[in-house]
Amino acid sequence: MSEEILSRRALSIEPSLTLQISAKAKELEAKGRDICNLSAGEPDFEAPNEVLKATSDALSKGFTKYGPASGDIDLRKSITKKLQEKNNIDIGLDNVMITNGAKQAIYNLFQVLLNEGDEVIIPAPYWLSYPQIVKLAGGKPIVLKSHPETSFKIDIQELCSKISPRTKFIILNTPNNPTGKILEKKELIEIADIVRQNKNINILSDEIYECILEKGFRHYSLASIASDIKNRIFTINGFAKGWAMTGWRVGYLAGREDVIKASSSLQSQSTSNVCSFAQKGAIAALQMGPEYFEKINEIYDKRRNLLVNGLNKIKNISFSNPNGAFYAFPKLPNNSISSIDFCKKAIDDFGLVVVPGIVFGDDQCIRISCAASHQKIIDGIERLQKSIYKYYQL
Repeated sequence: MSEEILSRRALSIEPSLTLQISAKAKELEAKGRDICNLSAGEPDFEAPNEVLKATSDALSKGFTKYGPASGDIDLRKSITKKLQEKNNIDIGLDNVMITNGAKQAIYNLFQVLLNEGDEVIIPAPYWLSYPQIVKLAGGKPIVLKSHPETSFKIDIQELCSKISPRTKFIILNTPNNPTGKILEKKELIEIADIVRQNKNINILSDEIYECILEKGFRHYSLASIASDIKNRIFTINGFAKGWAMTGWRVGYLAGREDVIKASSSLQSQSTSNVCSFAQKGAIAALQMGPEYFEKINEIYDKRRNLLVNGLNKIKNISFSNPNGAFYAFPKLPNNSISSIDFCKKAIDDFGLVVVPGIVFGDDQCIRISCAASHQKIIDGIERLQKSIYKYYQL
């Protein structure tokens, strides 16, 4: 198909570099190459048995028909209760809808709220799909840089300098992909104050990693500590990361009622309802007790510590200790090699698969996942060290 037939919208979409890297790694592995893949954006274990059973039971009972575009009523009730009790967000049933993963919740939100030319401030490093989804809705991504040397803290003065009459949204992602940073309550309060002063600005609060936290750290939902502006805060979440339900494709959007209604109408004309029986699995996930995450986070803490200790032994790189999610985002020694070239060389020479930082808004960094076994993390760190020492002649 020639480019002339494609819409400007289609031509503006950048292909997923992470998928390209993953495809190359699989190709090399199929050819017999020894590959160490630390690029995973999903947990390396299965969903809980309770979720598997509930999903299977729903299938057996014939819960396989069309459902409401806004989501299964029982799941919406369960999410509403969870947001009220766990996140301390004052919210009702009509403020919640179910989407095909958290990604569609973001897509729906920007489709129904952004007009052509509206600006969205995106702190970097950012999840790679944010700018693309903004552009697909006719918006303009405005990138706000942060750095490992300052623990990826959002500079409030610089944030204010990015605000213009066209600013419609600020995106927050905590815990963050790719850095693992958890926004502190103080930081959230500072950002909420800026939103109070600018009546046309809304917040997208992406909390998909809220359950994956280092021991001693706490997640705060912005809507719980800024209830006076809750009508301008939209909470995004889902079941993929916390419960390893990546293939279920169940997420949700929570916010003001008229926006949820418009988003549900959009969904009714696009993907219709979320997979019926998958939603029953999500209900079971929400019914699980805190001991599940105590166990899961103990595993992640050990892996995260292993990754951090390994990175600390590599000379001339810098990084901020991750306290949530399952990533680290180290900064390479200098910018003599682009992050894409570094990752391509690392695959070819050492069989190491990591993700170039340019897709997250920082071309001097790489993302490493610890959603892997202890041995694979140790192996990956050794390969990373060899790569850095060779390419930067250290």
